[in-house]
Amino acid sequence: MTNATSNTGNKDIVLAFSGGLDTSFCVPYLKERGYAVHTVFADTGGVDADERAFIEQRASELGVASHLTVDGGPAIWEGFVKPFVWAGEGYQGQYPLLVSDRYLIVEAAIRRAAELGTRAIAHGCTGMGNDQVRFDLSVKALGDFDIVAPIREIQKQHTQTRAYEQAYLVERGFGVRAKQQSYTINENLLGVTLSGGEVDDWQAPGEGARGWCKPRAEWPELALELKLDFCNGEAVALDGESMPGEQLLAHLNERFAAYGVGRGLYTGDTTIGLKGRIVYEAPGLVALLTAHRALEEAVLSKAQNRFKPLLGKQWVELVYEGFFHDPLKADLEAFLASSQRCVNGKVTLRTEGAKVDAVAVESPHILRARGATYAQTADWGVAEAEGFIKLFGMSSSLWAEVNRDASA
Repeated sequence: MTNATSNTGNKDIVLAFSGGLDTSFCVPYLKERGYAVHTVFADTGGVDADERAFIEQRASELGVASHLTVDGGPAIWEGFVKPFVWAGEGYQGQYPLLVSDRYLIVEAAIRRAAELGTRAIAHGCTGMGNDQVRFDLSVKALGDFDIVAPIREIQKQHTQTRAYEQAYLVERGFGVRAKQQSYTINENLLGVTLSGGEVDDWQAPGEGARGWCKPRAEWPELALELKLDFCNGEAVALDGESMPGEQLLAHLNERFAAYGVGRGLYTGDTTIGLKGRIVYEAPGLVALLTAHRALEEAVLSKAQNRFKPLLGKQWVELVYEGFFHDPLKADLEAFLASSQRCVNGKVTLRTEGAKVDAVAVESPHILRARGATYAQTADWGVAEAEGFIKLFGMSSSLWAEVNRDASA
């Protein structure tokens, strides 16, 4: 955690800061409206040391009153990754909620506001996206604060918002990084999302729309195989080495990104009703979900495996739409946690590129029958099988019998 010298005043405001175009624009914009801007960067694990240094330097050159960098890795693992993997569902069956670090960012900003004694919170969300909903609803759930959203304000007068932001910064002597001129890039421990340019136009993504995942030509020749240990549904070790969850996920990101695992092109129904199209890369999360699902399929009962996805889908929709602090989310997590009490064991993952498979599962809780193996051997006889089929299909068979003449 780093903290620049504070210069508090009557109009202190805390800005959730990433160093990107939108939040960089917010600093001079707020300063020109009389605020002493205190930036908070919640490092949720998706940036390297150079990028972290850039963000701190960017805050300094923009003239903030203070800057705080907070390590958000442990919080994002405990607060999001664990229940997300338990839920086991992507939004609309695909998207792995990669911007859910927003909720942890809000919590870090609110803690900073409490230290400064201010009720003013600012963010760089646009008026066209989902993040504004996530930020605003989280702030409202956590206290009585005034929310300032500069990007939403300038959209009232300017239709080409990003071009206006770039010109605004350049006019004041602040540079704009090249990668910010074409795409909106979000990067954290969970993965990378890229939008803008040809992606927004429903065209094939260009080579610039690439984050961690290597293209086919750069994949290693040898397959990757590794083993994850799970305890109560939580991944706790990689290839026999115990480590904190955020470190484990970072290792998975690095190793599976080299094989292009976890990259997708997604069009979804956003909270505000527009269609949203992004390139996303989530190598570690995709690997975790694959391993966890393989273990669950082996150790949960049929009823659990049928019912749990319904609750998982509801949990994902709440988080996607901004209801991170809704009481229903906590209720669902109580069920999800209970469902994990026997999800213990080891899963071997393997990839040769693009996709990852769970090729072996070890657990003392696998639901094996001592005397039977599906489609191979059975410890029951013909009469028992025929009796089961007769009773199991009774309703359907009766309908067919009763209505056979009527349908003739």
